Amino acid sequence: MSFGSTQALDKIDLTIREHEFFTIVGPSGCGKSTLLLLAAGLLQPTEGVIAIDGRPIHAAYTNAGIAFQHHNLLEWRSILGNVLLPLEIRHMETAPFLARARDLLNLVGLAGFENHFPHQLSGGMRQRAALCRALVCDLPLLLMDEPFGALDALSREEHQLMLQEVWMRERKTVLLITHDIREAILLSDRIAVMGPRPGRILDIVDIDLPRPRHQDVSETPEFIAYVRRLRAMLFAKPVTGATP
Repeated sequence: MSFGSTQALDKIDLTIREHEFFTIVGPSGCGKSTLLLLAAGLLQPTEGVIAIDGRPIHAAYTNAGIAFQHHNLLEWRSILGNVLLPLEIRHMETAPFLARARDLLNLVGLAGFENHFPHQLSGGMRQRAALCRALVCDLPLLLMDEPFGALDALSREEHQLMLQEVWMRERKTVLLITHDIREAILLSDRIAVMGPRPGRILDIVDIDLPRPRHQDVSETPEFIAYVRRLRAMLFAKPVTGATP
C-alpha cells in the first residue's frame, strides 16, 4: 500500500478468524490505522486484495461497526439518539433495536443516561456510548482504532475490562489497533506485531491465557513473558527469559 512515493505497508499477509479478538500493535507510523481503513473498505489497496468471507472488498464495507479514538458523538443528540444513529443512516426502523440499544447501554454502565447529551458525560462515558453505537446494528465485525487512547490510565483499565465483557457476550470478530502492549495481551486471542514503515508483520503471537482475564493477570509470570516477547520484537532486541 502506497501513498504517492511513500510506501505505507509491504507484503502484508494476514487472516483473521471468525469470532476472534485480533489485535495489531506496532510503532507510530507503521501503518496500523491504514490497515484498519483497508479492512473497512475506506481505502483501496494499491496492490493486493482485501477479502472478507472470501469476497474482495472494493468499496466501504457496510457489515462492520467502527469505533475510533475520538467518540464523534453528535452534541445535539441524546446518548440514545447517538447510539441509534447508524440505523437511521442505513434507513432501518429504529423501534426493533430500541431494546438492544438500551441493553448495550446497560452493559457498559450507562443505564439511566439515555436522555443525557454528550457534554453531560465524562470522556470515558462518551467512549462507551460510541462502542454501543458501533454494536447496535448487531454486525459481525467490529473495527476499533485506539478506542481508549485518550483516556487516563485508570479509566483505560476499566474500559479494557468492559470491552472484554462485551466481546465475551457478543462474540463479534474484533480487529483492534493499539500501541499498548499490555492492553493487547489482556484482550486478545492473537496479536500481530508490526515493524516500522513500511509496515510488515514481524510475527503473530497466540495469547494462551484463560478468560475472563482480570487486571491481576498482568502480574503473572505468563503475562510478563508475553510482554517481554512483544517488546523484544518491537524494539528489535533478542528475546530473553521464558516464553509462554
